[in-house]
Amino acid sequence: MDEDSTAEHIALQARDVTFDWSALPVHWIPGEPFATHLLDVLHLLLPEGERWFVRVFSAALPLVEDPRLAEDVRGFIGQEAMHAASHQGVLDHFAARGLDTGPYVEQVEWMFRQALGERDLTGDAAREWLVERVALIAAIEHVTAFLGQWVLGSRGLDAARTDPTMLDLLRWHGAEEVEHRSVAHDLLVHLDSRYSRRVRALLPAVPILFRLWAKGTAFLLARDPEPSRPRWRDLRRAARLDLCPAAGPLLRSLAAYLRPGYHPSQHGSTDTAVAYLATSPAARAADARAAGGEEHAA
Repeated sequence: MDEDSTAEHIALQARDVTFDWSALPVHWIPGEPFATHLLDVLHLLLPEGERWFVRVFSAALPLVEDPRLAEDVRGFIGQEAMHAASHQGVLDHFAARGLDTGPYVEQVEWMFRQALGERDLTGDAAREWLVERVALIAAIEHVTAFLGQWVLGSRGLDAARTDPTMLDLLRWHGAEEVEHRSVAHDLLVHLDSRYSRRVRALLPAVPILFRLWAKGTAFLLARDPEPSRPRWRDLRRAARLDLCPAAGPLLRSLAAYLRPGYHPSQHGSTDTAVAYLATSPAARAADARAAGGEEHAA
């Protein structure tokens, strides 16, 4: 377990980052098509998924009675909206180079807009459906915080000479996932503190997420300039090279979520996230633009 050493509360901020994808190669991890497409699934899943996060948390915000938690929820909403826009930029780049991701993305859109969208409910039933979706997001955020901590520390991605712009996107996003990793959990506990509610949400969230990831990887590999099919040995090799998380740490992370005393602050390091955000080219450029705008306004 990686204990957080940052005791003070951090005010979450949405960083208005931009990325230039014009020079992005198809295999942005050189010579590693499987690992590239395994991580490319993020760009297919996240734009619509994180817009759903924003919709659900915006609906839940009026129910928050704690001012500090309300501030965190607003910061979370801002960060997730920027994540969605940034990954959408990669998706738009895929379309510009002739990769039609529509057949896969339409399934993702159906899940978040229809299956997990608003229903014709009122009163207690509407609140129950809202809290159930908050619980699902809390479970997903546990996984994304784990992925964020992994990408911040992956030496394999550096050793493989990963495209620097894509690596910055992944690490900027990962750092913010670590930075706000407690918000969804705290919101859920504020609305419904039952252990059964929290754990029950993890049971469908994880297999659905893994299934979507496997289908997305297969979808992208089939449309590669040199098409192939995903193989277990490719996944094991990528994990061995630290180009994706290994199964052992992931399973231990999921097991930690099942502990009655679990809290996200016990896992991951805010210090590591803040340190990366202080050096990230995209985050630094966003901070400089924001500072320039403030000076101009003054």
